[in-house]
Amino acid sequence: MKFNLRARTVSEFLGTAFLVAAVVGSGIMGERLAGGNAAIALLANTIATGAALAALILTFGPISGAHFNPAVTLADAVEHGIPWTEVPVYIIAQCAGGIVGAGIAHLMFGLRWYSLSSHARGGWALILSEFVATFGLLSVIWGCSRFRSSVAPFAVASYITAAYWFTASTSFANPAVTIARSLSDTFAGIRPADAPLFIVAQVAGALAATFLFAWLVPCLPIQAQEVLVPHRGQEAR
Repeated sequence: MKFNLRARTVSEFLGTAFLVAAVVGSGIMGERLAGGNAAIALLANTIATGAALAALILTFGPISGAHFNPAVTLADAVEHGIPWTEVPVYIIAQCAGGIVGAGIAHLMFGLRWYSLSSHARGGWALILSEFVATFGLLSVIWGCSRFRSSVAPFAVASYITAAYWFTASTSFANPAVTIARSLSDTFAGIRPADAPLFIVAQVAGALAATFLFAWLVPCLPIQAQEVLVPHRGQEAR
């Protein structure tokens, strides 16, 4: 079943909003309960994010492809999975959803709906981490979409959970999430001045993985909905 652009836009908005709410909200909760132990706070943040991501991909994947990520949308457009004319609509919905999700997370914990982050995440080690994190994410997506599309939600969530711990940046791997987190002066935040280079590294990593897998396995999904979750009764082609 092919959903119209309006339905897919709402799907991307809601999915990204819930994802960012999970990231920011679990960061706030984890920090409050960890008693100053950053490792425990990060562990709580990681588990909540990975679990939410799997659930959200399963929920919204059949509608919009569950991109929730401008880097994924751009990569999908490069491989003709989504028309270029729809890319700006997806990206606007993702960025707007992320900002709304961060605001809702703040309100749920009694905070002002937005606050510019003061959490410094600068330096080339973190920029490299974002390239690696997003390269790995798109590698998982493209590999699963070609061979085992039904496990993609769990593979993506597992990868992000792991990347929180093996990258120095804690794996943002998503420009929309990066923008939203720059508006959150909480555990999950990133200073606005540090966000642009994160986004550049994320897009570069996504495109690098896309071009690599186009060469490794030149068998691409036809529809955007098949990137993460195939249509009912179909396997991604």
